[in-house]
Amino acid sequence: MTVKKIAQMVLTGESRRKIAEGLGISRNTVKKYLYKIQKTGMSLEEFLLLSDKEIHQIMEEPPKEIDKLKELKKLFPYIEKELRRVGVTRWLLWEEYKRDHPGGYSYTQFCYHYQQWSKKGEVTLHFEHKAGDKLFVDYAGKKLSIVNRVTGDVIWVEVFVAVLGASQLTYVEATPSQKKEDFIASMTRALAYFGGVPCAIVPDNLKSAVTTPDKYEPEINESFADFGVHYHTHILATRSRKPRDKALVGKTVSIIYSRIYAPLRNRVFYSLSELNGAIKDLLEEHNRINFKGRDYSREEIFLSIEKEALNPLPYEVYEIKHYAFVKVQKHSHVYLSEDKHYYSVPYRYIGKKVKIVYTERKVDIYYKYERIAFHKRDRNQNKYSTIKEHLPSAHRFVTEWNPGKFINWAESYGEDVREYIKEVLNNNQHMEQNYKSCIGILGLGKKYGKQRLVDACRRGLYYSNYSYRVIRNILEKGLDRLSYPSPLQEQLPEHQNIRGKNYYK
Repeated sequence: MTVKKIAQMVLTGESRRKIAEGLGISRNTVKKYLYKIQKTGMSLEEFLLLSDKEIHQIMEEPPKEIDKLKELKKLFPYIEKELRRVGVTRWLLWEEYKRDHPGGYSYTQFCYHYQQWSKKGEVTLHFEHKAGDKLFVDYAGKKLSIVNRVTGDVIWVEVFVAVLGASQLTYVEATPSQKKEDFIASMTRALAYFGGVPCAIVPDNLKSAVTTPDKYEPEINESFADFGVHYHTHILATRSRKPRDKALVGKTVSIIYSRIYAPLRNRVFYSLSELNGAIKDLLEEHNRINFKGRDYSREEIFLSIEKEALNPLPYEVYEIKHYAFVKVQKHSHVYLSEDKHYYSVPYRYIGKKVKIVYTERKVDIYYKYERIAFHKRDRNQNKYSTIKEHLPSAHRFVTEWNPGKFINWAESYGEDVREYIKEVLNNNQHMEQNYKSCIGILGLGKKYGKQRLVDACRRGLYYSNYSYRVIRNILEKGLDRLSYPSPLQEQLPEHQNIRGKNYYK
């Protein structure tokens, strides 16, 4: 038998090359036979003592390697899931494997067989993404459309795609454009869909995300960078002309074409919300379908290992910010030209140049990186949003002027003063001037006393003359102390010089 000759030649000290040449077989065949002898645990001398039948059985026995590989392959789905957990490595899983299977494969063979198995899956990647680590985002190359119900015009819309690295749970929505405002709004809804925030967001080199692409340090758009700060996540742009950096989202887009685009191809939608409703139904189905060659889905992986690894969402949803630099005016307000509206700041910043940061709902004002005021945004033109504590004490008093304030003040002097003040407020002049007149009149009560002011106002009412000057003159000249004149005669006396009404007929 050939195998016996091989054993004999090895005992004589022949090399494997010499044995192969002498027997006319390949060196791999020599190696294979020697390996099978070694697996028996016998020495070459003991092996040569066996009968031909026994040797034949050993050589023809199914190799235990096949059984060992089958056992290993059973573990691969578990290994694949565990590799997505934070801190879990192939080496760690191999050590666990060797503890349970002492006669198992070496680390190199373990990794080789796993790599061969993983290539049969739906997505082939060099990277093993950790749970909660990265979210990949991009726009699909092909667009969807909606139809204007009135004109019948076709409106093409962009399709935003976001994929979590570990579970590959996917979010898809149609959006009007790739502009910064639409992109960040889509990002906000994607994070809300996932219910958490990954450690990093990886966009392609979109203009709405990356201002200046660079291999090592790309410059991130200011608004998107601020978005990252708000959600406590990092922005990692892909390298230019490096398709493998975005292989996951690229492969997902291809799947989305068949699972979302294709089913919608013959349907007509008349609004973006209607289109997104249809996308949502198909998206849920996509996330529940098992991976090719696997017995689990994106949703199952997400719920089992990735959901808990995401960081919590912030309390407030992010709103895109706009910026303006202005000078604080002398009346302690800044002017936001976009709304043509004034917002107050503390009076000590009068004359200083400040930065206005405003969103859809609020306005924040900064001086040297410190927020000095904030307001609810108001789009009423040529109006003022004023916080009274921002103003100097004198100006603060002016901002509190109103008719009710002066009428209540006048009531403390009595009915006559209250009625007189009401008449002053009804004067046909600028209201601020009426307020000043009221302050002057009521202030005379401190100088001349309560009773004299009451008498002066009564006299002013009698003559139907309403102003600060009238009351001041009455008090200065002591007219409040004089008695009132007798009532005027209601009927003229008869006189011979009166012509009478018949004269004019």
